[in-house]
Amino acid sequence: MSGKKTTPYGSWASPITPDLLLKGTVHMRNQMLRWDGDDLYWSELRPYEAGRIVVCRRAADGTIADVTPQGFNARSRVHEYGGGHYVVKDGTVFFTNFKDQRLYRQEHGGAPRAITPEADIRHADMLIDTERNLVFAVREDHTTGTPEPVNTIVALDADGKRDPITIASGNDFYSSPKLSPDGKRLAWQTWNHPNMPWDESEIWVGELDRDGKVLSSRKIAGGRNESVLQPEWSPSGELYFVSDRNDWWNLYRARGEGD
Repeated sequence: MSGKKTTPYGSWASPITPDLLLKGTVHMRNQMLRWDGDDLYWSELRPYEAGRIVVCRRAADGTIADVTPQGFNARSRVHEYGGGHYVVKDGTVFFTNFKDQRLYRQEHGGAPRAITPEADIRHADMLIDTERNLVFAVREDHTTGTPEPVNTIVALDADGKRDPITIASGNDFYSSPKLSPDGKRLAWQTWNHPNMPWDESEIWVGELDRDGKVLSSRKIAGGRNESVLQPEWSPSGELYFVSDRNDWWNLYRARGEGD
């Protein structure tokens, strides 16, 4: 039997190790829940895998499986804090890989393949347009040589074969691209330094042609001292958003050419 050993307070070896605390624990990223037909997708932050984020799927029969394979980490660095790191449609997942920030396409049961080139360019907030075979996304370009990265909304070829189409540009930040049910309009949120989106922001809508190019765009809501957030289309094609124009967060519906 080993004898007792006296050590200074707080310096003894604990049987509770970091691995013991983290083993089997995950952080569910509830804001990234996605339904795709009868399948439910979500992403998990796994401390026991060095903080890797994994897209997971629960099939209609209850089977749960990882979608993101080992060697990939579904995490975006757009605006540095990330967000909107994956999207899914008809069993095909598009995700941003943390290490290289390239956008990857992963068919059901297949291996991921990059659809964006190797460059210091990041993507987030993806949206799939199956009719045009496009992926709309927020793009953060660090290759322009400017002091700050250039943010835009782009339409990417879902197969990675064509050059991207710029949908919106000129402001400091963009987020939340939302395609109307008929596919003819795209809404988005935008704002500029030094504001945060909850301080002062705008919602715009662009009219799209059959190739996904913008025919025209206009501001729907927001501006000086007003924050507008979370644009969403109704099934009938009406645009809704949240605004603090009356100093309270309220839901609004856009009407005609104005809000």
